[in-house]
Amino acid sequence: MAARLPAAHGEAERGRAGGHMRQTVPLGRIAGIPVAVHWTVLVIALLLAQGLAGVVLPANAPGRETGAYWLVALAVAGVFLGSVLAHEAAHALVARHYGVRVRRITLWLLGGVAELDSQPPHPRADLLIALAGPAVSAGCAVLFGAAAVEAHRFGSSPLAEASLGWLALVNGMLAVFNLLPGAPLDGGRILRAILWRVRGDRAAAQRTAGRVGFVLGVLVLAIGAAEVLLVADLGGLWLMLIGAFLATAARAEQAGDDLAALLGGTRVDDVMTAPAVCGGEWQSVASFVEAVASRVPHRRFPVVDLDGRPMGTVGLSELARVPARRQPVVRLRDVLVPLARTRIVAADTPLAEVAMSALPPLALVVAQGRVIGVLSPGDVERAVQLALVRVRQAGAAAD
Repeated sequence: MAARLPAAHGEAERGRAGGHMRQTVPLGRIAGIPVAVHWTVLVIALLLAQGLAGVVLPANAPGRETGAYWLVALAVAGVFLGSVLAHEAAHALVARHYGVRVRRITLWLLGGVAELDSQPPHPRADLLIALAGPAVSAGCAVLFGAAAVEAHRFGSSPLAEASLGWLALVNGMLAVFNLLPGAPLDGGRILRAILWRVRGDRAAAQRTAGRVGFVLGVLVLAIGAAEVLLVADLGGLWLMLIGAFLATAARAEQAGDDLAALLGGTRVDDVMTAPAVCGGEWQSVASFVEAVASRVPHRRFPVVDLDGRPMGTVGLSELARVPARRQPVVRLRDVLVPLARTRIVAADTPLAEVAMSALPPLALVVAQGRVIGVLSPGDVERAVQLALVRVRQAGAAAD
């Protein structure tokens, strides 16, 4: 069962992985690219270690203490996650070589994802970015396999031999699985690149890869369900999880491409509400309510410091919790929602990227460290609706 866990990962475009990549912990940087880990990595690490310590290692190196199996299993699980990170770093570095911005690399429950902020410039770049990850996984499989052979030849510990053999096997499986020809797997990117080159239409190629990915996900889910129902193997639950993820991600990715095509080159600063009505962190609650909140039909406001830099936001809910007798003395800095819990959006961010993520009631639009506007879900919805109107008008004119 453990060998089935590392399954679906690859590069994700324009932040469409963002929905399930919240609640991450930064680990550092690789060649300047931020690396984060989602809390679900702890789940996969423990499941991998359990499969190793409970089944794989005792079967191949019997007679050890349980603690020894677990110690080795945890180390091997860590090495495997390192190889997943290498897979994603390969995607990211090749993408950056072709001028594609890389937001970050994130490890999570079903593997990892390199979040790309733009599209590859041409089919060849798309192909090489997609191939980079499986190539690294295949290389890891060869490396660990060779090390296992050498360990056996020189009479090394059976624990070491079994661990290296397992690492070779799962990295090989990872490379093969990710080459299946359906988005969002790397094989789906490869299919898209080939069709893009043949047809000359990236959008059409993406639609085909997305449809194949959806069918592939449903097929994997069905195989997993059959495994659970017909042979009572609970390992099929992982196939069902992977299949459901693939089908959902394929549909979401296609929706993201459709939305990007609809919005075209629209940026956040094209649709934001500007100028932003801000409060000063030095203002008292009473003066802010009197001068601003009672006169502007907003429920949440940016709060800035004396230099105009954002400090966070304050809403009517926070203001209402301050007792009336204290409102003249309590400052906005005392009741604001801090910047760490506030969504910040760069002014030049493509609107499609924001539209595909979970937008809070108010996001701050920032340029050169200053708040230049605010963005709400209503602003995004209005922009999408207007784009739909224009498309229909263009269609009617063409008829």
